[in-house]
Amino acid sequence: MPDRYRIIAILLLAAVLLAACSGTPSATPTEAPTDPVTPPAPTATPEPPSELAVCLGKEPLGLYLYGGSSRAQWSVLEAVYDGPIDQRGYTDQPVILAQLPSAENGDDRITAVPVQRGQMVLAADGNVAPLDTGLTVLPAGCTDETCAVAWDGATALEMDQQQLTFRLLDGLKWSDGAPLTAADSVYSFQVASDPATPVNPLALDRTESYAALDETTVVWTGVPGYRTSEPSAYFFIPLPQHAYGALSAADMRTDELSNRTPLGWGPYIIESWTAGESIELTRNPNYFRAGEGLPRFDRLTYRFIGDHADNNLAALVEGGCDIVDETTLLEEQLQSVRNTTLNGRIQTFISLGPDWEHLDFGVRPAAYDAGLNPFLATRQDFFGDLRVRQAVSACIDRPALVSELLYNQSQVPVGFFPPDHPLYAADLPQIAYDPAYGAQLLDQAGWLDHDGDPTTPRQAAGVANVLDGAEFSVIYSTTPEKLRVSTAIRIAQMLGDCGIKVTVQPLDAGTLYAPGPQGILFGRNFDLAQFAWQSGRGSPCFLYTGEQIPANDNGWLGVNITGWSDPTYDAACQAALTADPSDAASVYAANRAVQEQFAQQLPVLPLYYTLHLTAARPEICNLQVDSSARSEFWNLEDLASGNDCP
Repeated sequence: MPDRYRIIAILLLAAVLLAACSGTPSATPTEAPTDPVTPPAPTATPEPPSELAVCLGKEPLGLYLYGGSSRAQWSVLEAVYDGPIDQRGYTDQPVILAQLPSAENGDDRITAVPVQRGQMVLAADGNVAPLDTGLTVLPAGCTDETCAVAWDGATALEMDQQQLTFRLLDGLKWSDGAPLTAADSVYSFQVASDPATPVNPLALDRTESYAALDETTVVWTGVPGYRTSEPSAYFFIPLPQHAYGALSAADMRTDELSNRTPLGWGPYIIESWTAGESIELTRNPNYFRAGEGLPRFDRLTYRFIGDHADNNLAALVEGGCDIVDETTLLEEQLQSVRNTTLNGRIQTFISLGPDWEHLDFGVRPAAYDAGLNPFLATRQDFFGDLRVRQAVSACIDRPALVSELLYNQSQVPVGFFPPDHPLYAADLPQIAYDPAYGAQLLDQAGWLDHDGDPTTPRQAAGVANVLDGAEFSVIYSTTPEKLRVSTAIRIAQMLGDCGIKVTVQPLDAGTLYAPGPQGILFGRNFDLAQFAWQSGRGSPCFLYTGEQIPANDNGWLGVNITGWSDPTYDAACQAALTADPSDAASVYAANRAVQEQFAQQLPVLPLYYTLHLTAARPEICNLQVDSSARSEFWNLEDLASGNDCP
């Protein structure tokens, strides 16, 4: 911190002692006059480098761009990368791009193009498929299913094709001084497209080509029929081909350079990484904003201090940390944090969402993919019946969870978006807390209270795909964070009062989020599971579409872990994703419609918006937490302290 390390320069004044004799000495003409003594020039004591200490609750597993996307990882990568596109108030802001593509600036263009049999196109149902006889598509000029046609295999067909042009700023450099060019973004696309790179294929499947036109210009061309309202999602974050080019996509997942000391173009360079302790960074002399005096700190240290909130709060107050990021789980000591803030010893920044915690139903486990036989199934079909999912919703007092566990600092979500999002809809249909109604729904579904004791597990009687007499006993999987476990325990108590026995099973993140087919979530091997998804500027409705169900035939890369699928929802989602971005009313209406389907069908039960709580010492300034940003450190280069503050 500048105030902590600032040393007031003390000028060294040389005193010249002139001998003074009594009386006036007689002149000695034969002696040369003595030259006057010149004192040495004052020398200022140099100031030590200014340093910012950011404390993280978790150590990143790695920093490879395609190796994961954890909060801890991006807290560090914001220092290595700047952008390339920031999001503020759910609006994209170009950082290393001259502008974002739009119809107004001519960089977002729609052109009618002829399509041929076998060419990959977007079908009317929102899935990418090869054009073939009978495939229903939207011909050129058509924007919804009311004008869709089933191709007869012979008639000439044109479809609309979107093309986005991205223009890099001139003079960008990697931190090692090499030029950063459009070819580096194309290289990143090629790496992402490699089967060895574990990325969601959604954007890749909708890309026909991604090519550099010159040193600063790259063009994305979508498959015919697809149109995005979020151009930024189709700019691939550059990777340094000159440094990584000799590595295979598989090697990059474990290589020291790509994982521990990645090259970037941002304000800092990684100097060292001491496992379990810290990452040390120093100012990047090739940073494209260095001429503005940025970053304001000479050095940056990320310290890994664990997620014990009481220890993290003490480290902040006592000066071991300048900033404590949200991965330290300060929300688990929310009352103490509030009191310390009121005392003026720290400053806190709380944002709501865009993550939302939810309880997922294992509607269709992977074991059912080969056919469901309740006599052979490893688990019964607990949640295939909508009435059961509605009953669970009625039996859980979600406002009480917010009150008891989050001190009313959060809210119960009513859709995909947080309250400050432009697509937020406050009046979506909801099932209120009503255990009696929940019990009634369970009775209707065939889950009966056989012994008159509502606290013992109900038993099945005529439930489809469930053995008669089977107990309603399920496992609730989540991570071991205190807030999640506390939430799970309270929900287990509430559901127990409705005759649903719940066993809470905390699992480490590596086990819970492991890929399929063995993984709990992404292998679709669970009854109930709690975790969080994040909403961006556009709709995250694709999270629950049929094509996103992770399964053997898509390499287990989907994200719809519930296994739930509904064609009406899929069509509504497609309409929301392809709504004309220039027509705000249409975009809102389409997103409201898909959220209504979501609220009615309940593939998951939203619980509460995630609290993002960051704390800093009082002298830190320019920290601007934005719920739509990728990280609270989106403007890390602007952070300052003390006298350097405005």
